[in-house]
Amino acid sequence: MNIRHTLPTLFACRINIGIFCLVFVSPLWGSELVKTIEHVKPSIVGIGTVQKTRSPPVNFLGTGFVLDDGLHVITNAHVVPEVLDNANNESYTVITGKGKKPELRAATVAAIDKDHDLVLLKISGEALPAMQLGDASKVREGQTLIFTGFPIGMILGFYPVTHRAMVSSITPIILPAHNSRQLNAKMISQLQKPAYAVFQLDGTAYPGSSGSPLYDPETGLVYGVINMVFVKGKKEAALSNPSGITYAIPGNYIRELLQHK
Repeated sequence: MNIRHTLPTLFACRINIGIFCLVFVSPLWGSELVKTIEHVKPSIVGIGTVQKTRSPPVNFLGTGFVLDDGLHVITNAHVVPEVLDNANNESYTVITGKGKKPELRAATVAAIDKDHDLVLLKISGEALPAMQLGDASKVREGQTLIFTGFPIGMILGFYPVTHRAMVSSITPIILPAHNSRQLNAKMISQLQKPAYAVFQLDGTAYPGSSGSPLYDPETGLVYGVINMVFVKGKKEAALSNPSGITYAIPGNYIRELLQHK
């Protein structure tokens, strides 16, 4: 057995008063993490609409990631507008590449799952590197995952950003109201639908992060989809001021969506 690959790396350091200490550095946050992010980045795309007569012509809406055959992209359903300005030739677009000159790919909606706020897009052109799905049912509280996306859109250039997040809780997306005062038509409608669990994370996501893949830092397997608006509107419906908590939709629902492409 190669101990170097099964135990944390051990370093000896000397404190300036002459005392020696031992520092353990997990290899997970070293070269393996660097390799995983480098491998995943080509699969991370922007989601938006394009209209040539508009200034700017591209309207960035959120993040997505490539799956399946390299020609399908997953993002949140709320990221993709249901109605386009067809009179002015507005269309869906997926933004690939990096830097100041990203590439635009024409996109169409292949399948949608509003109950889990997921949408599958089909893109034109050559296939892109695709991520692989892991089994989200095996995710446990305390597990560390990472997510990559565009938290502030394309303002500073088209460069994906990666955040680290621990799964703080696996919690129902909808909770019963504590009293009748918290009930409204929206909450009653939500409670009539089957509840399911979502991942609550301690990492910070921003509006542009919606649709980012939540994945394993070592294998790159996708376990969830970052979601801000949809989950907060249900999980935190009784709060007057929604929290800064980040949530993710478990990735197993993506498998069901891929069957309807």
